[in-house]
Amino acid sequence: MPSVPAPALVWFRDDLRLADNPALCHALASGRPVLALFVFDDGHAGQRRRGGAWRWWLAQSLRHLAAALAAKGGRLILRSGPAGEVVPRVAREIDAKLVTWNRRYEAAAMAVDAGIKTALTGDHIAAESFSATLLREPWTVKSQAGQPMKVFTPFWKAHQAKGEPRATLPEPAAISGFEGPVASENLDDWGLEPHAPNWAEGFAEAWQPGEAGARERLADFLDEQLVAYAEGRDRPDLAVTSRLSPHLRFGEISPVQVWHATHMAAEHRGPQGQAKFLSEIGWREFSYHLLYHQPDLASANIQKRFDHFPWVSDHARLAAWQRGLTGFPIVDAGMRELWRTGWMHNRVRMVAASFLVKHLRVDWRAGEAWFWDTLVDADPASNAASWQWVAGCGADAAPFFRIFNPMTQGEKFDPAGDYVRRWVPELAKLPTAALQQPWSAPAGVLAGAGVTLGVTYPKPIVDHARAREQALAAFAHLKEGDAG
Repeated sequence: MPSVPAPALVWFRDDLRLADNPALCHALASGRPVLALFVFDDGHAGQRRRGGAWRWWLAQSLRHLAAALAAKGGRLILRSGPAGEVVPRVAREIDAKLVTWNRRYEAAAMAVDAGIKTALTGDHIAAESFSATLLREPWTVKSQAGQPMKVFTPFWKAHQAKGEPRATLPEPAAISGFEGPVASENLDDWGLEPHAPNWAEGFAEAWQPGEAGARERLADFLDEQLVAYAEGRDRPDLAVTSRLSPHLRFGEISPVQVWHATHMAAEHRGPQGQAKFLSEIGWREFSYHLLYHQPDLASANIQKRFDHFPWVSDHARLAAWQRGLTGFPIVDAGMRELWRTGWMHNRVRMVAASFLVKHLRVDWRAGEAWFWDTLVDADPASNAASWQWVAGCGADAAPFFRIFNPMTQGEKFDPAGDYVRRWVPELAKLPTAALQQPWSAPAGVLAGAGVTLGVTYPKPIVDHARAREQALAAFAHLKEGDAG
């Protein structure tokens, strides 16, 4: 009888899918029996501890991945602890001769990966890593001077000038799984899902985690929303956006798959919405480019002059913002959508973030940390880069003096008030003309709608005009300091 070759270990991380998975494909192509491994190493080796919403989604996605692997003849092993210790240990346990994974781009994670590769090589085990999270590796796009890029438009032009991304890789028809004995931990023992209270109850109503759910979401978007995307993407009251961000975050679908599927859809249905949608994939690429070149993106201003900005420490106002009780309906609607579903429409993210940073002058890092904990798509690159963009301290950032008016933003992008009425139901009976600024409504109108400001719905925690003046004054002081 021919001997069975030594197995290959595939270490899954932010790539919880079978299709277009280079690490898995390489392991299968080796002809070795394959064992899949996921290591819960949250917070180890200087890596940032993940938020509660991330944990909920991870539990669902791992269940789907385990089932998908089993249906193909494979097996998913779960272990917890420092990955730098766990991965080499499992490789030795099964006498693996090959370990594969897809790359990450956070500095601490890259350091872990480098250490594991060194350890495996020392054990005479081949270790191979692959690009699977992005369209291109973040170090491959440079300015004409060969430097990292800090402005999105030239970055995206340079990115596209490199041509099409690689072709997608097929889902394996079958997996020759490793059949030897190996221990696995119980997913439920990791305590990823909340129970008392179950604050994630609304998540299951809003999402279908897993690779199959990601494929279905992409297909539905391309069939039904892409043609209206460019015109309707800023409307939170309309179902026009892709809602693919958490699926991309967990690697249940790859940007390469999204890219090629979008081009194919445009060939059949026309190019409407294609360029604008793919530019959002481009912003994700740009964010990872920034993260790779500035590892402390979530904690340090890209524009160092903002190190001296006079932020205000106000725990009460921060808490009101977090709970959706600011008295500004479009802001409160967004923050409540976030708490209920783990997600917020992008236009409202910008309005809510601007309100925190500029109306309340709370440090953007407090907002970034709240989104990190509560977003199912909390991404180490996009979350930090987008907060810095709104705060005016990032790369290619919106100027600090661009201060969103939450009333006019609501009136423009939620014109009939459907979004606010859904998430702030205590205001649902107000006429549309008064919905975005209920404090301006006559007493009779408020009474007729059952609204008592300060009782059934909060009064505004700041005066818009006054808050705007104070923010601009703080920024002017900062500019004067630069000049001096």
